[in-house]
Amino acid sequence: MPEPLLETAVSEIRYSLLSAAERPLLNKFYRAEGTAMRASAKGEAWVARAGELVAAVNMSAVPEGFWLTGLLVAPAWRGRRIARQLIEHACAGKPGTVWLFCHPDLLAFYQPLGFSPAGALPLQLNERLARYQRSKSLIALARDQSSLAGSSPGNSTSV
Repeated sequence: MPEPLLETAVSEIRYSLLSAAERPLLNKFYRAEGTAMRASAKGEAWVARAGELVAAVNMSAVPEGFWLTGLLVAPAWRGRRIARQLIEHACAGKPGTVWLFCHPDLLAFYQPLGFSPAGALPLQLNERLARYQRSKSLIALARDQSSLAGSSPGNSTSV
């Protein structure tokens, strides 16, 4: 019987763009989860709520697309496809390419969402990645939004 409970928990999750007035809630969420991540000063903050915030991601505009950062799902809520759905909601309707940096071990998570190793990056992201790679093992991934035209968070069979 655990599966109906899981279904109920997942159906109670709401995905939305965080308003500017609510942005401090995101930093509070990150601190409560013990991470140094912060809400992007510019751009959009998307969240998943089950009463309280249970997951978040930031989307910042860059030349030719968007940069996805700060993806975090509270440990008690992991394994329920929340990150996948949150990414789909945040990316829906975005033109161009969505880039992200991640540890190489996460490639298998992002590939079913349409991300693959990035060929070229906008200069601003290329410089940032080079700086981050001095202290971390990271790869750049990209997702061409035009190849996903017509899909919606509830329509994808890959997530």
